[in-house]
Amino acid sequence: MDKEPERRVWGRYFVTGDVRLERKGYPMTGNKSKEKIGLVSLGCAKNLVDSEVMLGQLEKAGFAITSREKEADILIVNTCAFILPAVQESLQNIFELARLKQNGRCRRLLVAGCLAQRYGRRLWRELPEVDGFLGTGAVSGVAELVKRVLAGERVYAVGRPDCRYPDGLPRLLATPPYTAYVKIAEGCSNRCSFCTIPAIRGRYRSRTIASIVEEVNSLVQKGVKEIILVAQDTARYGMDLPGAGRLPGLIRRLDAVRGLRWLRLLYCSPDYFPEELITVLAASPKCCRYLDIPIQHASNEILRKMNRRKTSEEIRDLLGRLREAVPGLALRTTFLVGFPGEKETHFAELLNFLQEMSFDHAGVFKFYPEEGTRAAGLPGQVPEEVKEERYHRVMTLQQEISFLQNRKKVGKKLTVLVEGKAGKLFYGRTQTQAPEVDGKVYFPADRFLSPGEFVPVLIREARAYDLIGELADEPA
Repeated sequence: MDKEPERRVWGRYFVTGDVRLERKGYPMTGNKSKEKIGLVSLGCAKNLVDSEVMLGQLEKAGFAITSREKEADILIVNTCAFILPAVQESLQNIFELARLKQNGRCRRLLVAGCLAQRYGRRLWRELPEVDGFLGTGAVSGVAELVKRVLAGERVYAVGRPDCRYPDGLPRLLATPPYTAYVKIAEGCSNRCSFCTIPAIRGRYRSRTIASIVEEVNSLVQKGVKEIILVAQDTARYGMDLPGAGRLPGLIRRLDAVRGLRWLRLLYCSPDYFPEELITVLAASPKCCRYLDIPIQHASNEILRKMNRRKTSEEIRDLLGRLREAVPGLALRTTFLVGFPGEKETHFAELLNFLQEMSFDHAGVFKFYPEEGTRAAGLPGQVPEEVKEERYHRVMTLQQEISFLQNRKKVGKKLTVLVEGKAGKLFYGRTQTQAPEVDGKVYFPADRFLSPGEFVPVLIREARAYDLIGELADEPA
């Protein structure tokens, strides 16, 4: 309880780690006489959606899906590669699963996703134990590629990263049955100087509103109550579609979906934040009072070097207008420390900004000079020990701020989405807490509560990240 929730944005799903298909209510599927496939999904929620689409296609093609890696005939790793630690973790997972191919039941090993897209040719030469490489554009053809690999072919399916989201394909959800991520766009066109995503995922490409609404309707009909919209820059949605609606119009359409309880927005960059979005968020009956706005820094000099388009003053103004228009809005952000040229004065600006803005949640990353990015060649590279020290200073300050923000909730009655039980306490999330990255609410109950149920909880105690309460009699 109250462990550090600021986790890496890459994680491991399905095969090992804390999240398994059986625990989420997904038993092994398919004909037991067929080949069994296990899929490890690394990275962010956007990557997880790709993994769910791949699993849905593989299941439809007749393969059995297993969460036990030692039982799998074919193992697929959907990798992350946006910064060095993610690359290292992806490689570590590949090496671990390759040992099962040598000493276990596994006959074929495939590497998919961002690492394959970024370093495919190099990996093809250096990892002969891998039977196939699938780039970010190969999601829709995964079943056919697996069949080719099983037939003895070593497959290289890494092309241009410019495919669109494969509308209409089946998905096997890896999230709890009451929550689902919906990807509303692919790629990114922001060209931040430190970021590899445009090279890995291509330019920004929005889905149509009709396709998104259709998918959300389908998910809600299957029992999903919380939809989380994701893209590399969610706020930019629709700007590449002439004559099409943008994010405010999409929200209005999703507000009309019967049975949807919560709609949550992640990854809304301040650089292209539509003015109309503020009005829509304030009026929406289903949008959670929660917004993820990755800011990266507070020094205008560093922001310019990052190729960010908004100044610190403009960001302050945006956050102020959001809080004024949407009472009770919880804000999450992301900061990058140790960027080339970041001096102690620049870092002090960041700390002052953090203190002034009082974010409910914040994630912090250390800068890595990523191959192929403009920032990797900038002068004034910051020593690793300085990055580490600054990282901990930001996190310590944010922990204090998060605790103060949580204290404001003591004595209030909040609606909680029940997720499960830990010992004698049930736990769940409020509108102001996103899955995986934020804290939880813990509370006792004298009756059984089902995951996915919404209950009123009176908050009695605040922790640095979590809240402690008791089940209330009346709705919040």
